[in-house]
Amino acid sequence: MLKNFLPDQHVKTVFEVTPELLKEQGVKGIITDLDNTLVEWDRPHATPQLIKWFEELKMSDIKVTIVSNNNESRVRAFSDPLNIPFIYQARKPMGRAFKRALREMNLTQKETVVIGDQLLTDVLGGNRSGFNTILVVPVAQTDGFMTRFNRKIERRILNWFRKKGMISWED
Repeated sequence: MLKNFLPDQHVKTVFEVTPELLKEQGVKGIITDLDNTLVEWDRPHATPQLIKWFEELKMSDIKVTIVSNNNESRVRAFSDPLNIPFIYQARKPMGRAFKRALREMNLTQKETVVIGDQLLTDVLGGNRSGFNTILVVPVAQTDGFMTRFNRKIERRILNWFRKKGMISWED
């Protein structure tokens, strides 16, 4: 059961997930969370560095879909200027939005990774749906109410993994 919370990879930022590394792994698509994965939860638009990352992915023919539990206006305001497809109110960790993103990108689970900052939504949902998962360190140290609650549970799970020798990275 707890293994569903174990990401396949861990990185400090999405910028460590390069098109070259993805291509080596046979990855053709990314399903990514938005808030505290790509930008701070209260930042409305992409940073210049993030825009460049998206352009590099596009030039490498790697598709991206943003899958967020947030509302339509938040996700649309971020995604539309970048011309990136999105799914809002995804209800992660439920699998429906992950499967929908996969269909819309016309890819398989083996060709797609899920990137996110939360074990209880992104990693659990991605793992249960059969994807490789990448956990990123949250870009902001502050969170909304529900996310703060989730982070307390995540710390316990990560400590358990660490004690069992299942993970070796530092917070």
